[in-house]
Amino acid sequence: MLRLYDHPDSGNGYKVRLLLAKLGLAYTLVEVDILKGASRTKDFLAKNPNGRVPALELEDGTVIAESNAILYYLAEGTRFWPEDRLARAQVLHWMFFEQYSHEPYIAVLRFWYRHGPMDAARRAQESDKRARGEAALEVMERHLLSRSYFVGISMTIADIALYAYTHAAADGGFNLSHYPAIRLWLDRIATDHGHVPMLPEDYVPERLG
Repeated sequence: MLRLYDHPDSGNGYKVRLLLAKLGLAYTLVEVDILKGASRTKDFLAKNPNGRVPALELEDGTVIAESNAILYYLAEGTRFWPEDRLARAQVLHWMFFEQYSHEPYIAVLRFWYRHGPMDAARRAQESDKRARGEAALEVMERHLLSRSYFVGISMTIADIALYAYTHAAADGGFNLSHYPAIRLWLDRIATDHGHVPMLPEDYVPERLG
């Protein structure tokens, strides 16, 4: 059986959990407490030398790291990965956008707000990260004004990749009421078959520092 090494409050991990749920694939969840350094242990680093979650261990013991690489592996041959060559390139376009222009700002501010510490050094970086996060949301909003999904007429792993941290952007102080097309898209994803929430309702984020 597949084994997913993950932390419950990780948006990158949630991408994988969401796709696994939509595909109806069974797996064993191994919780890794990244806030207490569990992803930096010798045993975990043997699985992912980069020391990050998520990591997906296949039945033969092979481990795939990096959330979007895992999404690609799982999506091959499913409705979430297009057959058309250009459409596949467009999916990758938005997945690269998520990692380089979206996640470093929206996800980072979310982590700082939820887990801290929000010290002087982070406060000094906050305005720049917020501006870049808002810029990413504006790109998404413009794109979604004329379409239901990021690529084509149905959901792909580009949508799943962007959904994870966008739907939780308010945790980092982003006001999604300014982005009506994004909010409609979020509702579309959340009502698709097999949807699962990121966290249980009673989850309380642990504070650092």
